Amino acid sequence: MLVNRGGDPERDDYGLPPVDIEIPDDARELERDRHAYHRELRMQRRHQLVRRLSGPLTRDGMVLPLLASCLALTLLAGTLLTMFTARRAVPTTLQTTSAPRRSSPPVGQVGGLLPEASVIVGRGQPRPVRGLHPSVLALVPVGCRCTAAARRLSAQATAAGVTLYFVAAGAAVAQARSLARRSGLSTGHVVTDPQDALSGTYQPVGLTAVLVDKDGLVRSIRQNLSSALHLQGSLRALTGGRPQGLDDPGGTVVLAGQAGLRAA
Repeated sequence: MLVNRGGDPERDDYGLPPVDIEIPDDARELERDRHAYHRELRMQRRHQLVRRLSGPLTRDGMVLPLLASCLALTLLAGTLLTMFTARRAVPTTLQTTSAPRRSSPPVGQVGGLLPEASVIVGRGQPRPVRGLHPSVLALVPVGCRCTAAARRLSAQATAAGVTLYFVAAGAAVAQARSLARRSGLSTGHVVTDPQDALSGTYQPVGLTAVLVDKDGLVRSIRQNLSSALHLQGSLRALTGGRPQGLDDPGGTVVLAGQAGLRAA
């Protein structure tokens, strides 16, 4: 160390404040000062770490994360609301633009299907009655005196190219076979209705004809047919042909197909 040669012990050439410097003879005496110095360094590092971790939570450091979170939640809510609104709007639009459906006529009535039942055609196996189309189902009640009407109906059905079946149940089956034979038809045109479904539906009065078109729909119901019947136009319409002129049913025209029906 350079000291002032002027002999002033309080000054030196480095401009440092006057201090008392004690240089120990043994370096081990500086051990406590070394430990204290390292403690201060550790404390400074801990303070710097705490300040670095707590910085985002202090002052303006907390504002940016909050703003980002709010923006993300707003975007998510808007997206979900748009999706739910679109899903609810599609069925409403389809419902308002679709045409109203028309209800089909009840089973057994004019414009509807035949009753669902199994019948026996001739002496064969049971088969659904709805499979007999286009056809004329002539319902034969017990004690029906309708030989002349059956012959005329058979002739007109043959001329129109429509199959005629005589339908009966129970004791009337034998009479239906007799009518088929007298009309020039085989026993294959006799239909046995074990469940009496057709008679129970149409309540035949005299010889009753149920006209079924090529689509299996009931087009007309004629009760109590007589020998003066004239059904050529209606019979041609069953196969898709155009009826010619007006028919004279020679009986009662039924407008509905259940028991207690109105007659015209």
